[in-house]
Amino acid sequence: MKLLAELMKNSKTSDRELATKLGVSQPTVSRIRAKLEREGYIKEYTLVPDFHKLGFEIMAVTLVKLKRELNEEELGKIWKYAEELLKKSPFAYMMAMDGHGLGYNRVVISLHENYSDFVRFVKATREVPYAELAAFDSFMISLSSKHYQPLTFSMIAKYLLAMKEKAIG
Repeated sequence: MKLLAELMKNSKTSDRELATKLGVSQPTVSRIRAKLEREGYIKEYTLVPDFHKLGFEIMAVTLVKLKRELNEEELGKIWKYAEELLKKSPFAYMMAMDGHGLGYNRVVISLHENYSDFVRFVKATREVPYAELAAFDSFMISLSSKHYQPLTFSMIAKYLLAMKEKAIG
């Protein structure tokens, strides 16, 4: 857990640096890291950029409710449609998943250069074939305003370590 937390704070940290921080040998860190990767605890190594500096003004959390659940064939057709749409007119979306809450069953988190780009995203999403929408709502976040806690994995790392300490203590 400590190794995961350190990597979440900075995935560029070398195994040698991690070993020093954790008080173990570098081969131990390398072995544990390889095991975490193999078992799927680590999906990828990435960074969280300043989206505003990259030219995005809006982050949107879009909640969708479908009128009915889709079968595998319909889902496949939707994914094929989405792939073609994204080739022609890409959207910067970070996550699209099933879920449940507030009367919705899908969620999309996306980034937009401006409001017009967001409107284009909404229009394209509402027109997806086979996906009959019962409800569609978005919460827009201005990326130029002050943030109380911006998107980062460091806070999750702190939480994981606190939970580990709580379990030990």
